[in-house]
Amino acid sequence: MPETEKHSLAKVIELIGSSSVSWEDAALNAVKEASNTIRHIKGVYLKECTAKVENGRIVEYRANVKITFIYEGQG
Repeated sequence: MPETEKHSLAKVIELIGSSSVSWEDAALNAVKEASNTIRHIKGVYLKECTAKVENGRIVEYRANVKITFIYEGQG
């Protein structure tokens, strides 16, 4: 393989974000929190939306997301 050819490896993690506002905000919160400790986030996949209900009302929106980032190995 030529030395000029660069390969990267992506890693995917699954997280659940939450919000009292909306599913979109829950997904945004998951990405925002992940970006505090993970570099090079390249994408997010919204896998599932759920909610916590109390007294017939949604009190918490939950977004199950998969976040893709470039893996930086040792070496």
